[in-house]
Amino acid sequence: MKSRIFLISIIFITIAGCVGISSKGIFGTGVSVALDPRSLGTQIDDSVMQKNLAARLVLRDKNYLLSVSTKVLDGRIFLTGKVEDPEEKLQITKLAWETKGARSVKNDIKLKEDFNFKQSAKDLLITSQLRTALIFNKKIKASNYQIDTYKKKIFIYGISLTADERKEVISEAKEILDVKAVIESIVLVEDLRIQKN
Repeated sequence: MKSRIFLISIIFITIAGCVGISSKGIFGTGVSVALDPRSLGTQIDDSVMQKNLAARLVLRDKNYLLSVSTKVLDGRIFLTGKVEDPEEKLQITKLAWETKGARSVKNDIKLKEDFNFKQSAKDLLITSQLRTALIFNKKIKASNYQIDTYKKKIFIYGISLTADERKEVISEAKEILDVKAVIESIVLVEDLRIQKN
């Protein structure tokens, strides 16, 4: 059992190192521009929106640089992170909606609590298990997905080439031990505004 956990840990560290360095694209860590099913124009628009929103958040409060994460996918804005009070969460949502080109805003920002090492370690393990499962599943293009885990809840953002791939990703997430919920924001290629030719 110990050797199995050790092996999984080594695989995660290796994979996390490879993905974080080698495939950083316009979409963010883990998605390569060449593999992204969005058109180049849409990728650029999303990147500009994301950088614009991130800059406005940092101008509002420098702490947001580390505590709030923004992702833009086909004009849809996804917010994650932690803030001190509910008023901040509302203000960040308002800023996101004011971003030119925003089609929708999904706010998964949580209120800050005391740091819990045990919980953070469990969340990291859940994320690594799902990332590994997606990489080894031949029906899934793992580089098209971003995964965040918070208090045993998995948040998945990305683009699926087909509805079957989307179901497969959700199924893999639900099979992870100790997961309380799977919150997905997966867009199908056919639902993108501008598709690649």
